Amino acid sequence: MGTIWPSSLGDTSGPKYAAVATTIRRAVAAGDLERGAKLPPVRELAYRLQITPGTVARAYSVLTDEGLLEATVGRGTFVAAEPKPQLPQGETGLIEVDAVPHGSNGVTYPISFLSPALPEVGQAALIRRLLGEVAANPPSGVMHYPSGAASGKARTAALDWLAQTPLGALDDSDIVLAHGAQNASMLILQTVLRGRTPLVLIEELAYPGFRRAPEMLRADVAPVAMDRHGIIPEALDAAAAAGDAQVLCTCPEVHNPTVTFTPAERREELVEVARTRNLQILEDDTYRIGPAQAPFYRTLAPERTWYVSSISKSLTPALRIGFAIAPHGQGAALRRSAEHSFFGLSAPIVDLAARLLADPETARIAEKVRAATGALIRSAVNHLGAYDVAWREDVPFLWLHLPAVWRSSAFCLAAEAEGIRVRPADHFAPRDGKPPHAVRIAINGQIDREHFDAAMKRLADLLANPPERIGV
Repeated sequence: MGTIWPSSLGDTSGPKYAAVATTIRRAVAAGDLERGAKLPPVRELAYRLQITPGTVARAYSVLTDEGLLEATVGRGTFVAAEPKPQLPQGETGLIEVDAVPHGSNGVTYPISFLSPALPEVGQAALIRRLLGEVAANPPSGVMHYPSGAASGKARTAALDWLAQTPLGALDDSDIVLAHGAQNASMLILQTVLRGRTPLVLIEELAYPGFRRAPEMLRADVAPVAMDRHGIIPEALDAAAAAGDAQVLCTCPEVHNPTVTFTPAERREELVEVARTRNLQILEDDTYRIGPAQAPFYRTLAPERTWYVSSISKSLTPALRIGFAIAPHGQGAALRRSAEHSFFGLSAPIVDLAARLLADPETARIAEKVRAATGALIRSAVNHLGAYDVAWREDVPFLWLHLPAVWRSSAFCLAAEAEGIRVRPADHFAPRDGKPPHAVRIAINGQIDREHFDAAMKRLADLLANPPERIGV
């Protein structure tokens, strides 16, 4: 390695990490660095070149993403024995990832399985067409504040969109359009929380928004123990008795992140606790993209259940169209929360929602999204099925319990070194909790099948070949 480096990079033009990466590429191409050769540790090479360790680490990361290098926790960085399928470049399929500059266009990215990325199966063209119609003749106009009357068609279209969801008695006065499901949850909590120190109960592993929304409203948050069927009724009763518990936030149909489903009998037991302890129920249905499997809480406890959903997992997350549904007859209070917070969705978005949710093509597109997601889930299970993985074809993520030798933080770092980002269990656990050694792998439908399968194979290879001393 020493023969290919000058004593420093000197006054090279452009980023220094790019100069390091270029030098390594040329050395491999010329045969000065053979396949399988080990590169110097980051700090050693940084000292030799008189640059920062971060600069060298970035160069190594770029080349690892390209497949030219391999990084193994505990062993070091090597020239890949054989070229790996390169990860895609450009914007496609990127969810919550930071750019790693490289290449002629200046940008390349790792593959992200952090949050679901929907496959594009015709919704983009439909939305562009409907946006054009709204722009040409906006029914709500472009010079007025949003109003309840103007959003009537959109609310009716939303009810039609939710017609197959078992929500009990429901009319358009019960629904409020929100900026996505997280905003819908905030509106509901703003509506129901009372007093100086309200307590919100959440599942012990929970969607992080269930913690953040109450905390923004100065409420306390407490986790409730779960088993394979969801929240344990006795644990809910004990948690509710420990403080001024007012709301239970839960995902009974598709628990995020474990894929757990709460069966009807367990739901009925939890409703009894909620009634005894006078708890409101916030039922989050955002991740369900298939048929409902049990009566919803809004059917079992219509007097105290508030329902949340959106189109983010079935059509697109870009429009931020969510639904907050109040117990029948309590919609006025929910509407006041929206009006006091932001007056309502912008008129063009409301007009777009009315068209989109009512368009005959929309339901067909949602079915295509489900089918494409199911195909990717099956592919992922083909690669990872030898391990303890929870999955359903109608859920856009998998929950992988890691083999005992792995720790979730180490696995995520090793996966990132392979150009793949997954979400550790820590993201879903209480700050003072003890999360399991598991990761959530969200389906990315915006990368081609070759790269998707290659990424899953890399994850399987990591699981099968943990580095030495991992977990010590």
